[in-house]
Amino acid sequence: MNPIRVSLLCASLLACVSCVTTQGQGAQASSGGNRNTAELDDWPALRSSIALDPAIEARVAEILASMTLAQKIGQMTQAEIKSITPEQVREHYIGSVLNGGGSWPDKNKHASVADWLALSQRYHDASMATDAKVPVPIIWGTDAVHGHSNIYGATMFPHNVGLGAAHDVGLIEQIGAATARSTRATGIHWVFAPTVAVSRDARWGRAYESFSSDGALVRDYGAAYVRGMQGAFREDGNVVATAKHFIGDGATENGKDQGLARVTKAEMVNVHAQGYYGAIEAGVQTVMASYNSWTDADTGAEYGKMHGAGSLLTGALKQKMGFDGFIVSDWNAIGQLPGCTNSSCPQAINAGVDMIMVPDDWKAFIANTIRQVESGEIPLSRIDDAVTRILRVKLRAGLFETSPAANRYAGDPDALQHRDLARRAVRESLVLLKNDAGVLPLRRDQRVLVVGKGADSVPMQAGGWSLTWQGTDTTNADYPNADTILAGVREAVGKDNVVYSADGTTAVQGDFDVVLAVVGETPYAETNGDIVPSDTVAHSRRHPEDLAVLQRVAAAGKPVVTVFLSGRPLYTNDLMNLSQAFVAAWLPGTEGKGVTDVLFAKRGGGVAHEFRGALTFPWPAVACPDAKKAPLFATGYGLRHGSREPVGTLPVELPQACAAASMLPIFKMADIAPFALHLATGDASRAVGADLNRTIEFPAGKPAVRVQTVQVNTQQDAKQVTWLAPARFYAINPSRNNLAAFARADGAVQFDVVVSARSKAPVMLSMGCGTGCGAEVDLTAALSGYALGSKHTVKVPLACFAERGLDLGGVEVPFAVSASAPFSAAFTDIKVVAGSAKHADAVGCPAKP
Repeated sequence: MNPIRVSLLCASLLACVSCVTTQGQGAQASSGGNRNTAELDDWPALRSSIALDPAIEARVAEILASMTLAQKIGQMTQAEIKSITPEQVREHYIGSVLNGGGSWPDKNKHASVADWLALSQRYHDASMATDAKVPVPIIWGTDAVHGHSNIYGATMFPHNVGLGAAHDVGLIEQIGAATARSTRATGIHWVFAPTVAVSRDARWGRAYESFSSDGALVRDYGAAYVRGMQGAFREDGNVVATAKHFIGDGATENGKDQGLARVTKAEMVNVHAQGYYGAIEAGVQTVMASYNSWTDADTGAEYGKMHGAGSLLTGALKQKMGFDGFIVSDWNAIGQLPGCTNSSCPQAINAGVDMIMVPDDWKAFIANTIRQVESGEIPLSRIDDAVTRILRVKLRAGLFETSPAANRYAGDPDALQHRDLARRAVRESLVLLKNDAGVLPLRRDQRVLVVGKGADSVPMQAGGWSLTWQGTDTTNADYPNADTILAGVREAVGKDNVVYSADGTTAVQGDFDVVLAVVGETPYAETNGDIVPSDTVAHSRRHPEDLAVLQRVAAAGKPVVTVFLSGRPLYTNDLMNLSQAFVAAWLPGTEGKGVTDVLFAKRGGGVAHEFRGALTFPWPAVACPDAKKAPLFATGYGLRHGSREPVGTLPVELPQACAAASMLPIFKMADIAPFALHLATGDASRAVGADLNRTIEFPAGKPAVRVQTVQVNTQQDAKQVTWLAPARFYAINPSRNNLAAFARADGAVQFDVVVSARSKAPVMLSMGCGTGCGAEVDLTAALSGYALGSKHTVKVPLACFAERGLDLGGVEVPFAVSASAPFSAAFTDIKVVAGSAKHADAVGCPAKP
């Protein structure tokens, strides 16, 4: 046995809730992983299945020696396809492009395989037409996280939370290989997957991207995914894989996305790093750095944001673990480091990030980085190391030898289809939590009432990262090669034996034998899915419509089978009490018939497909997370059709909140991550940055706004903003914040202001939730009443923005002031504060315009 292959089943559960279940344990499916209980003291030395090749290393050195500094920095630059043309790729020697979630050729959501391939080929041709002595092919990266999920018509597999429950390493390897073939059909060579986070808190908005709360399983599954995707780079269907996000993204306090992981080094090494051990041993060629920070709970050592943690990126990952591929940053993540902006961050490069994902600010990044190398701020040796790693990966992957179109899968729509494999994955991922009185499997001669908002919804089945980043703004029509669960029921029993009512209003009058309810979470991704610490993990708190539909149909007195679609385990005692059978179906993807395959018996009787899934995360017994409370169902729990372990009636407690919502700081003297102050006028924008001594006039040449650092409460704590023309001063977190709990707690946007010149035009305070989404409140009257030079605290209730259309669940811009000349004011201590809306000095919501 490999001496560093440690699974540490017990160690990996240290921070997880108790494994003791209050219900029957069910059958534990085999994970296929090894179980060695030896604990590591430090980051282990690993051996990749892809060894250094002397011929490739010689070729890398030859190419590197021929490159100019501009060509090297170009290779380290990754731009978004919406922000760069093939001609600009040629001109600037760009090393990589990516398409973010919801980005398509020509901004066409229904772009064909041929459209994707054509754009990929144009980028490739441009990269090979530079004046470099040795042109270097571009590599395109994409978030194909559950199939080639950004592509119209592609098969979408269950998200990782479901694949983990399947406990089938071979299945995961096949899915990795299938996803790779789909990716190559569009001419793309690089996939930002698998996620190998070990999620420890269901409140995390990315929990569904994690296979398990057990690091050992994540290690096995991550390795299998990499093997399936990369192979040995000998097949047309192989792509470069990415292990992400290094490190500790699943360990943050309260499950806060991009937050602080306060865990010991022992836990980080033995639990949260396990996925990287498996992926590196399987030969993964890229690792994506994480947004989160880490503080060692034992020693108090603060590593800070991972993108600047040189002791981890270089010391642990590259030197101790021996990773010889390249590290890529996450979307604009360098801008979160102190002293950095989205276009300038020597700290990240010096820490060990090799390729910088600068979606929009790539031109400025190149210029800034060249200047920083020339000044000695970034050693040339660090640049050479980064480019060496990038060239090594491109050579290993065969990018120099062929073009996107010269591939057996290129442009083939059939390569996007893996429906049988996906349907099998759905069947294996289902976890039967309750089957009182043996309701399942259902007979095919029964008349079925189907209810619930998820029954006829592919978007709900698919979840986030499906055609769009959040998985929203789509309909069934956007998934032409998909089946809903309702379609599966109709196939199983015949259309004439199905009554469908999304809200269950036909329940009291319909003629049916059994009810099938499909309920669950609506799509989300990343921070937008976070459940804030003050909120509960009770599903009915966020989706009372699901409880209502179950209450309605339960009154009919017929058996109720509930299929629960979710990206994580949630408190569902109230829903289970209204159901005779309850199935955790996770986010199954495009093959809804995989669910009904298992729910229904064979024709004539007998089990058609057995339930095989078993929990890889504990299922909560209480609505407020409490590590001292035993879970309702422990990891490993999962019933089979023949199980005779009744769940019975469960206690139900549904508190409105778990704690008082308090404060979300945005700016005070400096940006408070993940927020950053910006300026904008017309289509131009820029970050304010961290320089306290600089006066900014923006845009240069004909400024619309001037910003200086001044004092309001303490030395250099505020930004004096003087409007010279129409402009906007705002704070942004592109990953967004869920402010719903703050709104329920009478929250308000609050800031200190000193007005020095009154406005002759309206001054508007706005909040934004993405393109075309937002609301504004007129502050002109309130500000005009303040004496010039005097400090005031402005409090504007979140409810004012919500009633004007703001989506509080995904706030990207929590503070923005739009004005024009001659308005001038100093701003500081910007935050969202619970309870402020009730204060006597809070701004009243002006009448809607």
